[in-house]
Amino acid sequence: MQSLIGTGVALVTPFNSDYSVDVEALQNLVEYTIAGGVEYLVVLGTTGESATLSKEEKQLVKRTVIKANKQRLPLVLGVGGNNTHAVLEELTEENLEGFDAILSVSPYYNKPTQEGIYQHFKLIAEKSSLPIILYNVPGRTGSNMAVSTVVRLANEFKSIVGIKEAAGSIVQGMELIRQSTRKDFLVISGDDAIALPLVLAGGAGVISVIGQGTPQKFTDMIRLGLKGEIKEAFDLQYQLMPIIDMIFEQGNPAGIKEILKVEGVMKDTLRLPLVNVDADLASRLEKEYKSLK
Repeated sequence: MQSLIGTGVALVTPFNSDYSVDVEALQNLVEYTIAGGVEYLVVLGTTGESATLSKEEKQLVKRTVIKANKQRLPLVLGVGGNNTHAVLEELTEENLEGFDAILSVSPYYNKPTQEGIYQHFKLIAEKSSLPIILYNVPGRTGSNMAVSTVVRLANEFKSIVGIKEAAGSIVQGMELIRQSTRKDFLVISGDDAIALPLVLAGGAGVISVIGQGTPQKFTDMIRLGLKGEIKEAFDLQYQLMPIIDMIFEQGNPAGIKEILKVEGVMKDTLRLPLVNVDADLASRLEKEYKSLK
């Protein structure tokens, strides 16, 4: 999956003021990120507020992104949950045409054992017609995918091509790289703040949030890191660090939607239980974002 090396972005879902999906803004966002130089797009992940979308709205988002993309970039679809049977149904019954891989989050809320996590993804790997990127985000799921579990899955199922690692630990990311016995297994950062260090340690890139807000600078940073141009990459990292912290200060995707509003790509509407950033953070985000232009 060489096409998934570099910067992928976890697209937000734009909403109109009446909370319906803003199709035109989603088309604008696809164009904006592609023009900024990202390598691939991730649709209906956590950042896309997929938990608040109906089945019909998810279909609309998928159709809109596929049409706007015009086969220019690889597309990754978020397909995951804490009901293994429901995930399998989605994989076997939904039309996955137009997508190159799926991103599947480790089961949340249930807090399964490592064996439970393994068995969940074993079934997904056996049923999925598309390559699978595992997604470890213990801050949201309530449980951590152990390195040994990831390595076990990667060794047993070639269809599992990588992991989006968002435990917030550079050490865990490095252990995944060190212990992986598959040269083609992609360790992808799920944390914007430590994406560059993980790339320099041997990671394959990042699935990013800020990458759709400042696509040119962020993608340049990751490409420089992949080429080993360390000083130049860190120059960009240090420029981006303040805004990366700010966009997550009051939750995701509230921060990145504020940035995209400032850029004129879309409104900053969110669906409850998420709310907009407060006036103080909005002011600071706008100031920091304009300083990076």
